[in-house]
Amino acid sequence: MNTHSSLISSALRTIEIENRAVAELLNRVDAGFVNACEIILASKGRVVVIGMGKSGHIGKKIAATLASTGTTAMYVHPAEASHGDIGMIAADDVVLAISNSGTTSEILSLLPVLKRKGVPLISLTGDKQSELAMAASANLDARVDEEACPLGLAPTSSTTAALVLGDALAMALLEARGFTRDDFAISHPGGNLGRRLLVKVKDVMHSGDAIPKVMTGTTLPEALLEMSSKGFGLTTIIGKNGELLGVFSDGDLRRTIDSGKNIQETLIDEVMSSTFKHIDSNALAAEAARIMQESNVYVLIVKGETPSVEGMLKMHDLLQSNVV
Repeated sequence: MNTHSSLISSALRTIEIENRAVAELLNRVDAGFVNACEIILASKGRVVVIGMGKSGHIGKKIAATLASTGTTAMYVHPAEASHGDIGMIAADDVVLAISNSGTTSEILSLLPVLKRKGVPLISLTGDKQSELAMAASANLDARVDEEACPLGLAPTSSTTAALVLGDALAMALLEARGFTRDDFAISHPGGNLGRRLLVKVKDVMHSGDAIPKVMTGTTLPEALLEMSSKGFGLTTIIGKNGELLGVFSDGDLRRTIDSGKNIQETLIDEVMSSTFKHIDSNALAAEAARIMQESNVYVLIVKGETPSVEGMLKMHDLLQSNVV
């Protein structure tokens, strides 16, 4: 029966072997890697990743990473390619073929067709002298000294090395293309990151009649009615020319009461705050969330270059939009 210590020892041994395999890649990023990047950057088509078995699973992840970081990519199963799916590969594409041995028959059988189509071939192999590596225009060297599998059979270190090398390729291409956070967000519109990088204040703010407003000279009771009807916990104070003069909040009301002023006779101009937190409508909603959190406020005035108020934004609006 396995003891806790033997299970832990096995896990640590696996991690140590795979860690060494990844560390060895530092010596393998060479002219072949640069050549592979240049081939892809010069291509007008996609990177078509192919691989069998575990290499195929790694290939799907590499294709997904490339596609989400500025390099159009897709995965094609090499066995299916032999039965018609090779028609998905166009002359403008680049094929990235993954095979640890470099002798995977399903991939090798595609080489004559790829050559006839004039499709550039990049190989990612564990044997740079293999048939696949020798046929490629560029080879990514992912060889490992040993698999982490104690039987030496299950692809472990080799698939880890291939995955890391694929990530290195994707990141090198990302930087070469000048791919930005905004570009990344466009590729991830459904995720939290995409929303944080794409949603702007104007997309979620309240505007028009929803904005609580009172004119300068309004009495405090009238201002309180506007506050309660709009539900923001404050109202804006507007000048004769439509300019935003200040705000009056629940906090200002408490301070007014504490000061002993006669609420019935007080004008809003006397007790409003002329300084307040605000944000531009074109700013990211995530920036609004940061301002709210740092300032401990739950409502922001939306105000651009014009003197008028454009809108109002609640923390609740950001929560509903999954920005925070």
